[in-house]
Amino acid sequence: MRAVLFERNGGPDVLEYKDVPDPAPRDGQVLVEVGAAGVNYRDVYEREGGGYGSKPPAVIGVEGAGVVVGTGERVAWLDVPHSYAQRLAADAGRLVPIPDGVATDVAAAVMLQGTTAHYLAHDSYAIRDGDWVIVHAAAGGVGLLLTQMAKLLGGRVIATTSTDAKALLARGAGADEVIAYDGFARRAREITSGEGVAAIYDGVGKTTFYEGLDALRPFGRMILYGAASGPPEALPLQMLAGKGSLYVQRPTLATYTRTPELLRELAGKVFALVVEGKLDVRIGARYALKDARQAHVDLEARRTTGKILLAP
Repeated sequence: MRAVLFERNGGPDVLEYKDVPDPAPRDGQVLVEVGAAGVNYRDVYEREGGGYGSKPPAVIGVEGAGVVVGTGERVAWLDVPHSYAQRLAADAGRLVPIPDGVATDVAAAVMLQGTTAHYLAHDSYAIRDGDWVIVHAAAGGVGLLLTQMAKLLGGRVIATTSTDAKALLARGAGADEVIAYDGFARRAREITSGEGVAAIYDGVGKTTFYEGLDALRPFGRMILYGAASGPPEALPLQMLAGKGSLYVQRPTLATYTRTPELLRELAGKVFALVVEGKLDVRIGARYALKDARQAHVDLEARRTTGKILLAP
């Protein structure tokens, strides 16, 4: 079969499309024919190294959807290694059945980012009716879904984007205000009549984190769930006191899906929103599996919106 490997850590150029042996499922595993693989920023971290994900040499990626060989059951996953491939061996407990009413490619597109958006809006900071929140990178995969979920909960969303085209997408997802990154804390204060926002959902990291602390209301929540621009400098905890007794969380999806039961429960909630027509899943770009390198280039250059999928 064909798959995308990295034999050393580095930039997108380390990704290679090659023939590899078919996977051999162990006890408790099943063989899955991959219909679509999801591309995520965590794949960039895996490729670059630093202890994140698989160590080279390895097939990259952890998310996708497809069909179990032998049964025909449609399944999706968000933490199965070696997903940039035509077939993979997966622990049965890490697979989620895809319900009727959800297309296979949509399931692949919503698994990791949809479950992330759900725990952010319902658990990291449970948005209440009338709350103002900031969603950074609001035209990205998580951002578009999180904006929609915030609106379903009665929240008011200040979205940050980097281009006019991305601003249109954020507004289409329901954002109440769309602003640029420059001076976003000051603008958020103006929009909220000086009060500040209840929470910031930050997947950007280094370039937004510290300014964001100035946009929060007293007891506000800074939720740093990613670091697309790199990790922030170490946080002096005393700073939180002076800025209003703030809270900071660095969550990870792995905690919220640490058992098969938690995984299926969370994914089931996201799929239900899709089936009910309450969540629009935007597939912003599709690439052939052999073009995974270009998908990573475009993702890191912020040329993409919504979800990126690879087609084996």
